[in-house]
Amino acid sequence: MSSLPQVKIDQADTPPVLQDGGLPLMKVGDGYAPEGPKDLNHAGVDPQILIDLTLKLALMLTKFTIADASHRLCLPPSIVNEILEQHRKDKFIEILGENGKYDYRYTITGFGQERAQRLMDMSGYVGPAPVAVESYRQALDWQLLKFPTISPTRVTDAVKDLVLSDQTVRGAGLAAASARSLFIWGPPGTGKTTIGHLLHNALDGDLWIPHCLALDTNMIRVFDPQCHQVRTDPLPSAEARKVDRRWVRIRRPFIVAGGELTVDQLELSYSPARRYYEAPLHMKANGGIFLLDDLGYQRSDPRTLLSRWIFPLERGVDFLTLQSGQKMQVPFKLMLIISTNMDPDKLIDQAFLRRMGYRLFVGNPAEPEYREIFRRLATKNGLELGEELLDWLVARYGREDRPLRACDPRDLIERVRDLARYERCSFELTRDTLDTAWRGFFGERSTHREGDLQ
Repeated sequence: MSSLPQVKIDQADTPPVLQDGGLPLMKVGDGYAPEGPKDLNHAGVDPQILIDLTLKLALMLTKFTIADASHRLCLPPSIVNEILEQHRKDKFIEILGENGKYDYRYTITGFGQERAQRLMDMSGYVGPAPVAVESYRQALDWQLLKFPTISPTRVTDAVKDLVLSDQTVRGAGLAAASARSLFIWGPPGTGKTTIGHLLHNALDGDLWIPHCLALDTNMIRVFDPQCHQVRTDPLPSAEARKVDRRWVRIRRPFIVAGGELTVDQLELSYSPARRYYEAPLHMKANGGIFLLDDLGYQRSDPRTLLSRWIFPLERGVDFLTLQSGQKMQVPFKLMLIISTNMDPDKLIDQAFLRRMGYRLFVGNPAEPEYREIFRRLATKNGLELGEELLDWLVARYGREDRPLRACDPRDLIERVRDLARYERCSFELTRDTLDTAWRGFFGERSTHREGDLQ
């Protein structure tokens, strides 16, 4: 295999430069983007990988043009033409005829079908051409250096829809600005999960990630349309033509996993049917936020689950294992947020807690905070809420010995909305509508106190 070009990274405004004089990143508008390779030998991966991938595509398409292959492989037409000419000389494909100026229609030969099928048996991946793992690491590191610093104002604006203490906002902001991990715990319904979601709004900047990575002949899919939000605003046309289309411009990722998460999902996932790998969720979250919600409700033991991240949290890298046993080093550059309503001392080891960057307890709101939450939600829903009605509602919490919870105003208002739809009456807050909502939400008066840590 040919040696890969190395990138020299510094914190200057100039993008990283390859030793052979090329640029993996180019200036585009106010930012940077990966620059497309000039020829096959400067694509950053073993040329044979791209040659084989093109033949597999020919097997799938049967009849195609250079433009078709270029679009599907996300490679410049010049490189595709270079590869197709090689396949034509090897009798793997043949020309059917012209397809306009400077383009031809091709088809795969019987000899080429045999070769392509053997390649498919080894790896079924057919799609955008891969980039090298090292190129991904270097490009990610450089992009993270260029993102703007998160300010207190930015964090305050991001969480403004929540009623939080200044200390809570400061703790969350410190974690986000430092890109360190954040452990949030407290009673149910206090807004822990929502804090994780809203902190994502404090992250500025777009991120370029590869469709796919190549490690020898192994393909690892990184871009996931179910997890990543593609930026659709166009780049300047003259510059867009030079961008390496093997990379995708996305909003900085925000990925959530809850009770469904298992330890196996933190490893490379190999599909025997497709014969290629899928990157684990935390790798897809690189450059953004990974929120592990409701820790303690997963099928895997919490200690086993979290111990998987002890080394990555300390070193900023992770090691993934292929089916062959080969190890693959990848970046672990994300903000890990863990949320739970269980007692952390009973749930996880202190050794792991010590490695979390910040810890944040979010308790039930005090009465003034609860009133403010209800007022804001009422206003947001176009409802009038008199102080007398709010006094009556707060007093009912006391009579039934219930804790004030930050999520209750939203849930009660939604049930008042249900009542209005069901009985086709006005959507308004009254003692009668709130009483019905209360009974429907809480049921009969409980004799035990809710909201304590489990």
